[in-house]
Amino acid sequence: MTKLLGTIASLLLLAPTMAQQPKQLLSKKDSINKYTDSVRSLPPLEVRSVRVSENNPFAKSNVSAASIALVNLGQDLPYLIHNTPSIVANSDAGTGVGYTALRIRGTDATRINVTLNGIPYNDAESMGTYFVDLPDFSSSASSIQIQRGVGTSTNGAGAFGATINLATNDYRPSHYLSLQNSIGSFNTIKNNLQFGTGLINNRFTIDGRISNITSDGYIDRAKSDLKSFYVSSTYWGDHSSLRLNVFSGKEKTYQAWYGVPEDSLTTNRTYNPAGTEKTGTPYNNQTDNYTQTHYQLFYNQAISPSLKWNTALFLTKGRGYYEEYKAGVNLSDYGIDLNIGNPVDLVRRRWLDNQFYGQIASLSYEKNKDQITIGGGWNIYDGQHFGNLPYGIPSINTLSLINKVYYNNNAVKKEYNGFIKWEHHLTNHLVSFIDVQLRHVQHTMNGFDVNPDLIVDRKFDFLNPKAGLSYKTNNTTYFTSIAVAHKEPNRDDFEAGATQQPKQEVLYDWETGFNVKNNNFTWGANVYYMNYKDQLVLTGKINDVGSYTRTNVDKSYRAGIEIEEAWKLNNYFSSTGNVTFSKNKIDNFTEYFDDYDNGGQASIQHHNTDITLSPNLTANHNIIYKPNSNLIFTWTSKYVSKQYLDNTQNESRVLKAYFLNDLNMAYKIVDKKSWSALLQLYALNIFDTKYTPNGYTYSYVWGGATTTSNNYYPMAGRNYLVSLKIDLK
Repeated sequence: MTKLLGTIASLLLLAPTMAQQPKQLLSKKDSINKYTDSVRSLPPLEVRSVRVSENNPFAKSNVSAASIALVNLGQDLPYLIHNTPSIVANSDAGTGVGYTALRIRGTDATRINVTLNGIPYNDAESMGTYFVDLPDFSSSASSIQIQRGVGTSTNGAGAFGATINLATNDYRPSHYLSLQNSIGSFNTIKNNLQFGTGLINNRFTIDGRISNITSDGYIDRAKSDLKSFYVSSTYWGDHSSLRLNVFSGKEKTYQAWYGVPEDSLTTNRTYNPAGTEKTGTPYNNQTDNYTQTHYQLFYNQAISPSLKWNTALFLTKGRGYYEEYKAGVNLSDYGIDLNIGNPVDLVRRRWLDNQFYGQIASLSYEKNKDQITIGGGWNIYDGQHFGNLPYGIPSINTLSLINKVYYNNNAVKKEYNGFIKWEHHLTNHLVSFIDVQLRHVQHTMNGFDVNPDLIVDRKFDFLNPKAGLSYKTNNTTYFTSIAVAHKEPNRDDFEAGATQQPKQEVLYDWETGFNVKNNNFTWGANVYYMNYKDQLVLTGKINDVGSYTRTNVDKSYRAGIEIEEAWKLNNYFSSTGNVTFSKNKIDNFTEYFDDYDNGGQASIQHHNTDITLSPNLTANHNIIYKPNSNLIFTWTSKYVSKQYLDNTQNESRVLKAYFLNDLNMAYKIVDKKSWSALLQLYALNIFDTKYTPNGYTYSYVWGGATTTSNNYYPMAGRNYLVSLKIDLK
């Protein structure tokens, strides 16, 4: 496999030498103009190489910049796209600001591949996506594509249920200046300034953004202070472009990670246990602090009318910590031997200091009946994990312990991947698609904070083939595909211990569907069957070092049907909507729970149970009323059926079904040639529904009885956001 990846890399690296002939190929003015249009106006190759086209046989949703702008008043990305099919979003603070997450078809964020302009964004160790580290990045996005299921090959962590690709590298030929100010419930404030120079001397463009978002949150003390900037500068040649992106996010959020205990949910719905280990008032600096900065350098080259090449180098730097108050700890647990008999209180910080860097490249050939793309890349993650005591131990006034480091370990992850995609028109109506990806992953972990002697060095080689057909006749397109995906375990999974190392996960995904497009009515349906081998799930089992860990289960699956519609009723009213019906099952697994009466753990065998946090029904509907060109109203409804908090399908461990309604108004109060002003009002959860889209549970035996502790992340009731956006043209 290493030789094959090397061959693909050589082809990509050799591509620039093929560009030595453009003057001969482009001798005619018409050809030059065509090249210029292609380089500047079409989506860049780094985006097209990882996206699904209209002919590709996969389920997808495309979200335009205009659609994003209608709801982009301060909430994070999961809440801007949560009305697309099969998505459930959640927020720790309860408002969609701060720490947010989403699931697609029940698939959690660690299995959703996310790229920014084709460059991997998932955290290399947890494989999760932390949009809180990129506040207001959606304001710089020109488009978003969501692929459900395995989808087409991409860069970074393997897509194991869904893919989200965000693009910012669009060409904007005209200058602009935009100022947006939003204010809303829970002291939510967003300030945003965007600018662009347009095309300077027919060669250069510069685009930028600075943003500030603050919110008190719905949950007690769940404050967010989020700052970010984005700068992009591009040199546009006749046949090429060179772009540099630099963007950064800095977040400080008060921790709201622990959820609200079930016994507080009805009496004190906004209760936050974070910081309450401190006697009296909660600790006031129980915060998460992190800064992440991205550097991206892209080069695109149109070698000939049918051949294009691109490459990109990237570096992501991240550094930060979370601080927490810990009561009644033993100093020996922190490597301190002072012969202090009694436990003490202390404040600790747990740090991450990492860098993630690499390269992507792709070569695209398109002529007559064929479109072939060869792509891939490499990346290295180097992460330092350490903890310190920033204030020492105040109760014993030992200055020598200030900033004492009590654990320090390093982890390195390397990945090399390559793919080839071939789209071929068999007839005027029938198109075939073949896609083969190779991934090589090496994960080296030099200890963990509570198990510093556990050294892990694991290698994985994955072959991920995909194939399908699409058939188009009149206004209808039919498609079907089958795809295979593999996924390596997360860092926490490896901490299971030397005797409990996890296996890779495997997914076989079958999709088939159709789309019908008419003048006033469009609809379609997609049937999917996602069959898992060795999926990693939480079972309650304790690993070698006393932590709860995920365990491979032999067989599990997700199956469902997604239906979408868009209907223009008349010149004023239109309707869009989608619904997903699904079954999400685990064949057999063993539930473990702590038995404090007898010591150790007890267990129960389960069969054919629902997968955690996987609703059987999600539905979204929009009614749009546009009385004139300057005013638009949107009534949005969302329904999510009940979800189980674990894999036991126990009715006492449930998130109840909920039905939400939002009202959005956008009114262009000024629309002149030189400037315009847009007033927006977003009323969320207008019927004040009390709902919880996320939670967790654990059980134990004590005093001869089994006790279950459920914890929830409730969302805010009725709340509002108001925005005024001024655009200078």
